[in-house]
Amino acid sequence: MSNHSVNADSGAGRIRLGVSACLLGAGVRFDGGHKRNRFIIEELGAHFEFAAFCPEMAIGMGAPRPPLRLVGDVQAPRAVGSRDRSLDVTGLLQTYSANTSRRLDGLCGFVFKKGSPSCGMERVKVYNDKGMPQHDGTGIFARAVQQANPLLPVEEEGRLNDPVLRENFIARVYVFARWQALRREGLSKKGLIDFHARHKLLLMAHSPADYRDLGRVLARLDTAGLAALAACYIERVMQVLKLQATRKRHVNVLQHILGYLRKHIDSTNRADLVDVIDAYRHGRVPLVVPITLLQHHFRSNPHPYISRQVYMNPHPRDLKLRNQL
Repeated sequence: MSNHSVNADSGAGRIRLGVSACLLGAGVRFDGGHKRNRFIIEELGAHFEFAAFCPEMAIGMGAPRPPLRLVGDVQAPRAVGSRDRSLDVTGLLQTYSANTSRRLDGLCGFVFKKGSPSCGMERVKVYNDKGMPQHDGTGIFARAVQQANPLLPVEEEGRLNDPVLRENFIARVYVFARWQALRREGLSKKGLIDFHARHKLLLMAHSPADYRDLGRVLARLDTAGLAALAACYIERVMQVLKLQATRKRHVNVLQHILGYLRKHIDSTNRADLVDVIDAYRHGRVPLVVPITLLQHHFRSNPHPYISRQVYMNPHPRDLKLRNQL
């Protein structure tokens, strides 16, 4: 698959997401129930292919089953029965997690179940020897997945209720999918430079300083090994994209984009765009409004540089992820 085919609006190549099985409606919870998540199933399901995971079921515990809790060291907790402390499935969970987490190359993101002793991404309860919980643990499976796949975008279903975190996660998933496509094509100096160029405005919205630093990383292409430099580059890209793209930075990018229209639109249309960007700056309209107006003008006045910028369409429009930013 060409890296150009992983397009937010093309529909080409359904991207695979790992998802805790209970969030997809599977009755795999300790009580035999589920935690069906409408946004994941109905909205993300229209664009992504899901791979379901339930570590407790995978190690043969079944459903319903005795509930588990994490105990001991926050960094290396044990998974034991909440009611029967003699039930200890730590070794089984660790073995499954280690084996599975090394075989996730086909995934471009993962959505974990909040608070789960196996799948919780953060703030999972870990009980000390006095039975008091600390709220700073990570589920055994979630920890293994993140350690074995440090570039993989991950989120919890509860955090996806936050419009900023939701948009950020999906944008990262699509960037990572493009990177995976580039790797499948075969890394090349040209391909790496092109990837960076296409993501310029998106990276600038997260951190202009880091975007410039990434350019300096690529400037070493003639003297450094391609594979090592590419690994360094994408690690930095995924870290930068975790940073919040602030309103001020979006405004800077929008003004930069407007500059490509100044010679092609009249003063009235130019003033309208300036007003809309200013309205976004002051929180009176969401990000989708200036983006949509800019896209309208570029349809009449296409520009090859802007047409290739991921920033203009980082994810499918019908997800409406920029409608609340």
